Amino acid sequence: MSGLTKSPWIIHYDASSCNGCDIEVLACLTPLYDVERFGILNTGNPKHADIFVVTGSVNEQNRQVIKNIYDQMPKPNVVIGVGICACSGGVFKECYNVAGGVGQVIPVDVYVPGCSVRPEQIIDGVVKALGILEEKRAAFAAESKKGTDTGANADAKKDGGN
Repeated sequence: MSGLTKSPWIIHYDASSCNGCDIEVLACLTPLYDVERFGILNTGNPKHADIFVVTGSVNEQNRQVIKNIYDQMPKPNVVIGVGICACSGGVFKECYNVAGGVGQVIPVDVYVPGCSVRPEQIIDGVVKALGILEEKRAAFAAESKKGTDTGANADAKKDGGN
């Protein structure tokens, strides 16, 4: 499992941002920063993604979309809120249609504040997310192993120990 953290796939969702942070997320993929050389790939399918990158504030139109994408991702996964709008709603926080940051809808593991966020900060956030993903995978593996051991012991007791 640890090999998977060396090449995380991310899915990016623009939750009604001004596109400033979105441009910076895409800048991470350009030859200047080239995060793909580290094995980080941007995918459009949540079923293949390890990391969910969200930019922009949450409103009523995209609340369910964010939740659906998160629910489709394989567990364990990590969520990164990029930009002050994704963290808290930003300058749009007091608008009638803004519910706040992405943390209002799904659990966020890494916040990368800024307006707009620099590509270096986004890459740093992804690196922090990799550490969290590794911890979650270790906990998930331990929990799975514990569940398997418990199931095997229960079957052995049921069969009379044979």
